[in-house]
Amino acid sequence: MQKQKILTIDDDTDILDVLDLTLSEEFEIFQASNGQEGLQLIQNKSPDLIVCDCVMPVMNGREFCKAVKKDLLLQHIPIIMLTGKGEVKDMVGGINDGADDYLVKPFEPDALLARIRMVLRRTVRSLDANPLTHLPGNTSIMEEFQKAIDAKTSFAVGYADLNKFKIYNDKYGFEKGDEVIREVARLLIRVVHATAGTDAFIGHVGGDDFIFITDDAVIDRVCQNIIDELDLIVPRFYNEEDLNAGYVVGKDRLGNEIKTSLLSISIGIVSNASQAITHVAQVGEIGAELKKYAKSFHKNIFVRDKRKD
Repeated sequence: MQKQKILTIDDDTDILDVLDLTLSEEFEIFQASNGQEGLQLIQNKSPDLIVCDCVMPVMNGREFCKAVKKDLLLQHIPIIMLTGKGEVKDMVGGINDGADDYLVKPFEPDALLARIRMVLRRTVRSLDANPLTHLPGNTSIMEEFQKAIDAKTSFAVGYADLNKFKIYNDKYGFEKGDEVIREVARLLIRVVHATAGTDAFIGHVGGDDFIFITDDAVIDRVCQNIIDELDLIVPRFYNEEDLNAGYVVGKDRLGNEIKTSLLSISIGIVSNASQAITHVAQVGEIGAELKKYAKSFHKNIFVRDKRKD
């Protein structure tokens, strides 16, 4: 596995040596002696995190932070500021200028490592999270797939997709559509955790597509509970006229006027109970196939892959 990259910036060579000794076993390290050098290195090395001293010649830590956070292509990179005991004002100023965390020198190597790991985890989650629901996105989903495969225990993945959502969006607008997506996300969190436990994973692929990972033994019950709960909340999304009619008038992809049923959910279940799942791509391929099959019924339904090795 490729090491994550860290840029360390300090005008004190002894501090740079300590940082290298502390971090080089776990991370790939690049070093600079001031903020100006650091900015030049960022362009070539694309670090995952920066450890930066506050007081430096040429360009100090606060100026460096400001320059990084002003650049749209760099502002996502987390910065940990190193400050001396008497530099509280600089530390506060650094945070105001965009530093994500700080550590007072002299520091314990283990404390620095812990801070770095924490900030990296937080940054990955933040960058990966779906902006609408804040559920984990595709990077986290792939990692969870791999974890489930590596654990070599029973697992099942539910691929969930709303039916008729595009026509709903066209009729009621994106604001109402976003409200539906958020409500479905809340429903999934509530039902999956209540039925399968809080260790079960829920992710948001994008749009109206979600996934959840549970033990195979409970996923059928999870899916049925999701369908039952969705039936209860769907009426809230419609005006009285459409609710009484039981359908929405919309247009298909060719522009033809059609009547469509109210929102429902299709779920395809990929499980290692009946066949060996050995790689992440396999989960995605089977899941996409099952979800397409489930959607062909145009109603609340969950389907399993019943093929066996």
